Amino acid sequence: MEFVGFRNFEYLLKDPLFWKSIANTLIIWILSTIPMIILALVIAFLLNSAFVKFSGLYKTLYFLPNVTAIVSVAIVFGVIFAPNYGLINYFVTLLGFDAIDWHNNSFGVKLAISAMIIWRWTGYNAIIFLAGLQKISGDIYEAAKIDGASSFQIFTKITIPLLKPVLLFVVITSTIGGMQTFVEPQLLVGNSGGAGGEGLTIVLYLYQQAFVKNLYGYGSAIAIGLFFIIILFSLINWKFVQRKG
Repeated sequence: MEFVGFRNFEYLLKDPLFWKSIANTLIIWILSTIPMIILALVIAFLLNSAFVKFSGLYKTLYFLPNVTAIVSVAIVFGVIFAPNYGLINYFVTLLGFDAIDWHNNSFGVKLAISAMIIWRWTGYNAIIFLAGLQKISGDIYEAAKIDGASSFQIFTKITIPLLKPVLLFVVITSTIGGMQTFVEPQLLVGNSGGAGGEGLTIVLYLYQQAFVKNLYGYGSAIAIGLFFIIILFSLINWKFVQRKG
């Protein structure tokens, strides 16, 4: 064993695959987090509405994807996004377009991974939003209606501001979870991250270097790099919290 000092960190900063894994992770995070939060908000509003019956049943159904084994999810989405006989390509060809090779397409593989994340976490976040909505007193809405506020004004001036702490919690936890995306790309495209490493995320790259190539020192350097990236995002979120005050 040889002490190499900071050479692993020097190599890390020059490693194009490390920077590619950061870019892939950020793209997948954006593709998954924004639609997931919007969908979760819509579901929460519907579940909180008086006209929706059997809301307890819907809560259970929406939460089921989060407790489903991720291997089963990967198999199902592997079939849905299969290049030759996949469900998505069936509809794509029905519309007259050429089938898409999702696993070898730069954007397609990120979209497939994002779809798995959205399907798994939307219901979970909807339940959190629903808990926040149910904490808002109905008296506030009644007062706003008496004052002549429209539904849009109630939503933007009352609901969203009062829901902001819950929204911040969901964004922070989704950010931390997004930076640690690992199982979905590994099961969908393997340890290599697929063709051209387009599905290679930071944690998958860490796993590849440390536990596939046995480069434990370099794997540790990647882990420390990931730690600082999460610190950076935490500071950004902290700034948002400070703005709230």
